[in-house]
Amino acid sequence: MRKRIYIFPIVAAALGGLAFATHHPGSTLPQTRRVLYWVDPMHPAYRSDKPGTAPDCGMALEPVYAEEAGHSLLPAEDSLPGAVQIDPGTQQLYGIRLAKVEAGNGQGTIRFFGRVAADQTRVYRVNLGTDGFVKETHDDAVGNHVMKDQHLAVVYSPDFLSVAGGYLSANERTPGAQSPPKDNTAPSTTLGATSAQARADRLRNLGMSDSQIEEISSNHKIPENVYVVSPTDGFILSRNISPGVRFERYMDMYTIADLSRVWILAEVFGKDAMALRPGAMARVILQSTGEIFEARVSNVLPEVDPATRVLKARLEVDNPGFKLRPDMFVNVELATSMPAGLTVPADAVVDSGLSKRVFVETSAGHFEAREVKTGLRMNDRVQIVSGLREGESVVAAGTFLVDSESRLQIAANPGNTTRAASSAKTAMDHPMN
Repeated sequence: MRKRIYIFPIVAAALGGLAFATHHPGSTLPQTRRVLYWVDPMHPAYRSDKPGTAPDCGMALEPVYAEEAGHSLLPAEDSLPGAVQIDPGTQQLYGIRLAKVEAGNGQGTIRFFGRVAADQTRVYRVNLGTDGFVKETHDDAVGNHVMKDQHLAVVYSPDFLSVAGGYLSANERTPGAQSPPKDNTAPSTTLGATSAQARADRLRNLGMSDSQIEEISSNHKIPENVYVVSPTDGFILSRNISPGVRFERYMDMYTIADLSRVWILAEVFGKDAMALRPGAMARVILQSTGEIFEARVSNVLPEVDPATRVLKARLEVDNPGFKLRPDMFVNVELATSMPAGLTVPADAVVDSGLSKRVFVETSAGHFEAREVKTGLRMNDRVQIVSGLREGESVVAAGTFLVDSESRLQIAANPGNTTRAASSAKTAMDHPMN
């Protein structure tokens, strides 16, 4: 009996507290959160007004509460497919920054890599027009710097002997046969000079140097040995003979390059190649020392690399001190100007390979994808040919995040792609710049 008396006051107090909490709004009991809609956790673009399962993956839909909706990336309502709504707080949280579409023209610098190569018009291949064998060589290692007419090797070939004998005989009959005959020269003298000149040309064709031909004329002796000499001041790039080894006709014995002037071979993309006009001046910077050389664009080759789809440009540069060596990599800078037009930061443009687009802020926190056509790139800005208006704001940082969310929404609503394509075509048919 006493237990019943004690329980009754406890139950009464509990009922009274519940009634008090119900009739007083200031109660501290937790309030029920309001659900706005349910979304697919894998594809947040899918919405439902009631709980259930996602139609694509079968996962349970997750609720989106009113107090949380302002802190996430959401599809923008009543806008083009792929449009995104991002509140200012979320923009700051994810590092999303905006930039204005600006008009004007400016100076910039195109930078690319180049490779040093020998000027092909200054590369000489030394060979002989006969067979023979090498008696000896002198200071002819690859990389050696040689002077014009410097003796590199001594060779023997019997073919030289008969031609040299005929030249000496004709030269003795007609002194000064190497000099062109004058108009008042007697016919016999002219004939003798012509014969001597023809034999001198045969000696040159076999590979004898002019200096040795003059030596035959001065000492009146048929040489037993023939000197292989350097045709220019330069560096030995290759060497294919050794003492005691036979050589064959027209076999390249040496490759010698004059490196006082070299080429810079650069690979540039099509739009940058438009600035590389023959005669344009550029700076070549040596990576190891930072030394600068002045170069001139000589040509942009017509071939396109089938793998990288780039054009090859050729620049010419003087090489004092031979500091630029073949196959060395250098930096190239070319000053150029951008024509008048609209520009945006380079990071604002998303290049999918098939098209380029930017995300434009249509109203506060609302962004839509817009396809654009681009022109030259100058430093950190890109020229916009069509698709934007001056003064519009575009996403310049965090573009990848916005683009990913936009693609998810388009994939979740494939039925709206026709509308998106139509709107994009309208924007391109009616340029906004």
